[in-house]
Amino acid sequence: MSSLQPVKGSSKDPPGLRYPTSGKTIYHRPLNRTKASELSGASFAYLFSEMVGYASKKIESIQDLEKRLNVQGHPIGLKLLDLLLYREPPRSQTRPLNIITLLHFIKINVWQHLFGRAADGLEKSSDPSKPDEYMIIDNEPLVNRYISVPRDMSQLNCAAYVAGIIEGVCDGSAFPARVTAHSVGKQEEGEMWPGRTVFLVKFAPEVMEREGYLGKG
Repeated sequence: MSSLQPVKGSSKDPPGLRYPTSGKTIYHRPLNRTKASELSGASFAYLFSEMVGYASKKIESIQDLEKRLNVQGHPIGLKLLDLLLYREPPRSQTRPLNIITLLHFIKINVWQHLFGRAADGLEKSSDPSKPDEYMIIDNEPLVNRYISVPRDMSQLNCAAYVAGIIEGVCDGSAFPARVTAHSVGKQEEGEMWPGRTVFLVKFAPEVMEREGYLGKG
């Protein structure tokens, strides 16, 4: 029996990642050319489940896990803001100048880019003592669709990752805010939206002070 000899690679191949024969990678593509591209649902489910698994290592509480997911989403929001504004027509390439414009940008533009549809609702807190709180509502968050939550972690909402993205968009627009995800759907038979999630956006005091000056002007 003849022994097979391993084929040696070319000495010219660079170490590390391999590049296409054309020499071009995803970074060479124009930002506008892949505007309507979509990601496979199975690919997203696998990647996101791995992210949740990685974030769940050595945690002390559910709040700790949600905080880690929030931190993972924050830089995505910062970069997504720049990308979406870049794709706008030159005349409208301006960052939102007030809270309502920013929240509508997130509800429509950001949601459309991430999930292929607008968010299901946008509301302001009905509590007069909390004028700095707004709510973005999603009846069925995509990030929760493929996650099986253990019984002992029933309060976990993996949409904290999306909350981090929203927070990144707010911070990048110079509207610093704290964003958290809250499950409000009822786990009962016949409930239309059991996974209904509210993203609570609480703006920093300096944002509300600036908003007051703009209102007077």
